[in-house]
Amino acid sequence: MSITVIFFLGLIIALIGVIPPGLLNMTAAKISLKEGYSRGIIFSIGVCFIVFLQTYIAAMFARYLSNHPHTVEILRQVALVIFVLIAIYFLFIAKSSPKPDIETHAKSKQSRFFQGIFLSAINVFPIPYQAYMTISIAGFGWFAFDPMSILTYCSGAATGTFVMLYVYIFFFDKIKSKKLTSQKNMNKSIGFITAIVAVVTFINIVMDL
Repeated sequence: MSITVIFFLGLIIALIGVIPPGLLNMTAAKISLKEGYSRGIIFSIGVCFIVFLQTYIAAMFARYLSNHPHTVEILRQVALVIFVLIAIYFLFIAKSSPKPDIETHAKSKQSRFFQGIFLSAINVFPIPYQAYMTISIAGFGWFAFDPMSILTYCSGAATGTFVMLYVYIFFFDKIKSKKLTSQKNMNKSIGFITAIVAVVTFINIVMDL
């Protein structure tokens, strides 16, 4: 598989994972509103630095699992159940709650960079998400666990994350008062994306039967 395709796979998969409004993209947007676009971009660069490392760790874990197909099959079945339950929860059960006010006080661009690193580091969801997705695309024959492919995929994931943060930074001021950022629609977005991942998981399981 060409490294260009692998790069864009990483970009698209990471971008999809950051679409729902969450701590990282909402913080980037609020920083840009209060302190200017450049501060929001510096924060986003810090986030993407950690995303690159988290995706690399995920790919290493996925490579280990790929050498133990029986373990992968069990994990896929468990993941399918988990993704279905999460999708059901966010689509039908989760209720709206007041949105927390994220404080964005800082004194320098460097502090924004390290704030991005910190908030991204405590958000460990990308590791299992990317581990599962790399196993899935490898199962379709779209990805190989060689060093060049892994680094290309990680670069794509970091770029995809930055693209979505960039979208939030430059367009949040136009959509912040609209229904898109309501808690109800946030829950639906998360549930819809999780449902798509569940469908992909189910397809992988069926193809391996």
